Amino acid sequence: MNYKGLVEKKNDLITRAESLLADAETNKRELTDDEAQELAEIRDDVRKIKEALKIADELKDDKEELKEEGAEDMKESQEIKENACNEENERRAFDAYIRGVVLNERTDYNMTKAANGAVIPQTIVNKIIAAVYDICPILEKSSKYNVKGKIEIPHYDGSTHDITVAYATEFEELAASVGAFGKIELDGYLSGALALISRSLINNSQFNLVDFVVERMALSISRFIEGELLNGTENKVAGLSGLAASSKVTTAAADAITLAEVIAVHDKVKDVYQKNGIWIMSPATRTALRNLKSTTGYPLLNDDISSPFGSTLLGKPVYVSDNMDDIGAGKTVIFYGDMSGLATKFGEDMTIEVLREKYATQHAVGVVGWVEFDSKVENDQKIAALVMHA
Repeated sequence: MNYKGLVEKKNDLITRAESLLADAETNKRELTDDEAQELAEIRDDVRKIKEALKIADELKDDKEELKEEGAEDMKESQEIKENACNEENERRAFDAYIRGVVLNERTDYNMTKAANGAVIPQTIVNKIIAAVYDICPILEKSSKYNVKGKIEIPHYDGSTHDITVAYATEFEELAASVGAFGKIELDGYLSGALALISRSLINNSQFNLVDFVVERMALSISRFIEGELLNGTENKVAGLSGLAASSKVTTAAADAITLAEVIAVHDKVKDVYQKNGIWIMSPATRTALRNLKSTTGYPLLNDDISSPFGSTLLGKPVYVSDNMDDIGAGKTVIFYGDMSGLATKFGEDMTIEVLREKYATQHAVGVVGWVEFDSKVENDQKIAALVMHA
């Protein structure tokens, strides 16, 4: 019996039961045994029909949900296909523009013309940005603020007057003690990176031009940003050069580092911030630290393929950067800590432009990237540094 038939049968049974009860009430009599038996059967039949209708309703709802989910999955699948198609078309248009080939494509796939060239499609820019973060772990681990204009970040200094807890006596005043709130300001400094591509490479049809541009630009931009985050520039990006003096350890010698000094840098960082700590140093400094041994004769620095950067120092990953100074008088040679203590701000989206005519006399094509950013230490308790004796 179909759904409609079940509903009609249930209604007929209820009408019959109401009729039996009404007749007994009208004649002011008790129900006969046959009537009582019939009412019991009606009750059981109605209960069974209600259960059947409930199951039918649930199956109908499940079917509708499956239908909606199927439509949503189909829509999502279609969007993925369209995005992949758009990305591939933008890659082709970008590749063709650099090679000087004109494609008969939709206008929204073509390069946006600029004063001296064309602006790279956003899908290519996004690949460059992703690669910059992969190459530069200091930037990736920092606290990032993507806003326009100048911003102020509250900074709590509990080093001199922190909140204190003490025993108290009734009816006596508590002595107030609270740290001071300060602030750090992040502005925006415009920087540009230029990569030149040989036309000989461009004319090689087998050469993967798009991946080459992404790799070259990402490497160029990440090296510059990393250098600024580590060393800073006066009156520009401060980076880790603005680390408080209380977070620095100075070596006893100008040309050597001891085990005790490395441990002192490690312990400058509060235990609560040790979990995500990493070491940053130059290749030459890492080589020098390989000679340091613990009191039991084990090397302080160990190769570890499970570590993110291939080696560990006091159990924490060691990241090597060419932007770090080698051991020398007065040089800052090691940073350690949780790099989220460093704040970075990007004031505008990265823009990349292709300059085909400008470098024609050099038999090359230029790719220039513009980025506006700033960086300062946000929390001195998360980061420490080792400075060589002057």
